[in-house]
Amino acid sequence: MVGFPGCSAGFLLPLFLLQVSTWCPAASGFSVKGPAEPILVLLGADATLPCQLSPQQSAARMHIRWYRARLSPAVLVYQNGQEQGGEQMLEYRGRTELVGDSTGKGTVALLIHHVRASDDGQYRCHFKDGHISQEATVELHVIGLGSAPHVHMTGLEDGGIRVLCSSGGWFPKPKVQWSGMVGVKLPSLSESQTQDGDGLFYVEASLVVMDSSLGNVTCSIQNPLSGQEKVSTIFLPEPFFPRMSPWRIALAGTLPVLAVLLMGISYTGWREHQAKERAVKKRKKESDERDQMKKEKEMAVTDKVKLEEELERRKALYAADWRKEQFQPALVTVNHKMFCQNNSDPEGKENLREETEDPSLSNKQGDCNLITLHQEAFTLGRHYWEIDIEDTDEWTLGIYEEPTDSNDLQKAKFKVLERKGNKYRALACCLQAVSLEKPLLIEKCPQKIMIFLDYEDGDISFYNMTDDTHIFSFTQAIFSGSLYPYFKLRSMDLSASAQY
Repeated sequence: MVGFPGCSAGFLLPLFLLQVSTWCPAASGFSVKGPAEPILVLLGADATLPCQLSPQQSAARMHIRWYRARLSPAVLVYQNGQEQGGEQMLEYRGRTELVGDSTGKGTVALLIHHVRASDDGQYRCHFKDGHISQEATVELHVIGLGSAPHVHMTGLEDGGIRVLCSSGGWFPKPKVQWSGMVGVKLPSLSESQTQDGDGLFYVEASLVVMDSSLGNVTCSIQNPLSGQEKVSTIFLPEPFFPRMSPWRIALAGTLPVLAVLLMGISYTGWREHQAKERAVKKRKKESDERDQMKKEKEMAVTDKVKLEEELERRKALYAADWRKEQFQPALVTVNHKMFCQNNSDPEGKENLREETEDPSLSNKQGDCNLITLHQEAFTLGRHYWEIDIEDTDEWTLGIYEEPTDSNDLQKAKFKVLERKGNKYRALACCLQAVSLEKPLLIEKCPQKIMIFLDYEDGDISFYNMTDDTHIFSFTQAIFSGSLYPYFKLRSMDLSASAQY
């Protein structure tokens, strides 16, 4: 074996195998070729669909099958040198055969006799030789040229003449076109196309001719595949067109003017209606806005009242504590022995005046006064003190101003709160006259009352410490003498002349 310079045996073996693999298909393989363009055949004629083996070789011993969508049943089957009818489709029996004796050269053509509309479409020629098979596709277009159009007048319509054009036997669906004398195309009024049992189309189109000077009208029907057409013409005499009377002519001229006027009136009315609607909407919007503002104002007033009530409640809640920081505590004591004794014994109140003989209580600090001041009388400054009254249902508390003549207690001036049963009142009085009497509404019965005295401002305020609320204030009082705390378990004993 002759070697190649610079090449080893390992390189030559793959090269040899590559050469063998290229030679084998050329020796045993084949391909199938069909026509590049569709085959056009007139309806009823014979169609020849060619297929060619490449490279050229005998197909006599091959299995040849012409089919459409599926391999079986087939259009034609050729095997073992003859046609096989067992797998043939019923519609092709007796209408198909292989053309001539050209299988020895690898040319196989299918001949279809008396082509129908249903034969239109794709065909496949399939060749099989042992384990090798190849196929090609052939497109068949069937052309059906129908009858010449039948054109006739059907009557008057919409001031013109209605013309009808009809024709049958077309495949595939044809195109219809109307035209005038000079070839001007006219649009169809209506057009319908139906298919009969053989798959052929029947077409019907109508036209209304309004122009009496048109003369001839032509109807042409064209096959879309071949471009072939059939044409018919009808003459429309001018007398056949309906004549318009003078009043109709006048009406025809007047109607457009009336239409324009009506449109103008309608537009004006529409504009006025729109303006009224806008005005109504504007008034409604303004009314809604006023209602909304009124509601908001009412809500604001309500919120203000609530806020003021809450503010007053909080001021009352914190006023006592605030005043404590601004006022000095007074050095006072309550005669608890007499208070407890008389509070537990209902008859003790009637005898209170007899049992109280202490001159410091009865003479210095008022009639039956149970509170003792352990400091100088109040002649200036701010002072406060607190009295526990518990569940006593009759009491009087506050201050009194010592008269200039200290021996005449009938002239002492009192500013007090008084309870008798469920009734409360504020009193500014002396034993001989009343200068102020005001009934009070107290929701929660006080257990403890705090009294604030501002000598310079002339203010005496009472606070219910049970629920931290303000009870009453004597304001703008004018003090000139000494002031003392006052508390007793009786209401004020006023003379008959002092009662209201």
